[in-house]
Amino acid sequence: MPRLSLFRSALISAAAISLTASSADAFTAYVTNEKDNTVSVIDTEKLEVIKTAKVGQRPRGIVMSNDGKWIIICTSDDNDVKVYDAKTLEYVKTLPSGPDPELLVLHPDGNRLYIANEDDNLVTVVDIHTGQVITEIPVGVEPEGMGMSPDGKVIVNTSETTNMAHFIDTTEHKTFDNVLVDSRPRVAIFNAAQTQLWVSSEVGGTVTVINPADRKIIGKIHFEIPGITREAIQPVGIRITKDDKIAFVALGPANRVAVIDTTTFKVLKYILVGQRVWQMYFTPDNKLLFTTNGASNDVTAIDVANQKAIKSIKVGRYPWGVVVSPN
Repeated sequence: MPRLSLFRSALISAAAISLTASSADAFTAYVTNEKDNTVSVIDTEKLEVIKTAKVGQRPRGIVMSNDGKWIIICTSDDNDVKVYDAKTLEYVKTLPSGPDPELLVLHPDGNRLYIANEDDNLVTVVDIHTGQVITEIPVGVEPEGMGMSPDGKVIVNTSETTNMAHFIDTTEHKTFDNVLVDSRPRVAIFNAAQTQLWVSSEVGGTVTVINPADRKIIGKIHFEIPGITREAIQPVGIRITKDDKIAFVALGPANRVAVIDTTTFKVLKYILVGQRVWQMYFTPDNKLLFTTNGASNDVTAIDVANQKAIKSIKVGRYPWGVVVSPN
């Protein structure tokens, strides 16, 4: 073979090796299907469903135990939280909660689970190992979002009808501040540096950015999409990259995810995904972002670096929540 051809072959082989080495690691994504009472399991490398399992009634919010052994699901119509083995999807146990649990978050200590109970205006705190209720915290009407600070000292609950973000001390389990936001707040999430708290308002059509140190509003993000009515733009899920530079916001019936610069609060672009995009979750390496699209019954995988959708994956009916394994 001529030297030039050998050189080209070597370059192609090297590029192939580099491409393989840079591809996303394989993780496992778990998606709750609200209408089917199931969980779909997705291989994040193959981008396909590898298993579907029955769970409790109307599964919505989902988290994983810190060691990755359990998936923990709000089974809203059962009025409790159920725990399943992450590998086998076999039932492990039931944890108590108030009526109609919707979203939940686990404390960094790996024990305390904070659950928003929509029908009784409480946040229920449960020890996931003992199964005992630690306390119940009164909040506003229709509690929804549950945002845990990275240091574990503060939990923020949003109340859909009171239109507030409630700041709760996780040591005393008492509310120490309330911030008024726009109508029907859904999700609250801290950035990694803990300098910003982002709160989505579904009906208000905005995202409010709050300084957690003094609870002052430092930004308000609005959305405009050509050809989409303002009423259809309903911010819900929020995820912020590990480096705190970019935020992704799910816009519900607008069928798009907004990409936002976290310094300027400017919308950089909109990514078209499935219908009624709701919740989202990164792979641990931040290479992929998965969105649940309730009305089209699928999940969209977004390439984070290139900020583009790469595949939609069919799951069950009305996918709602999603979590990705830590390993």
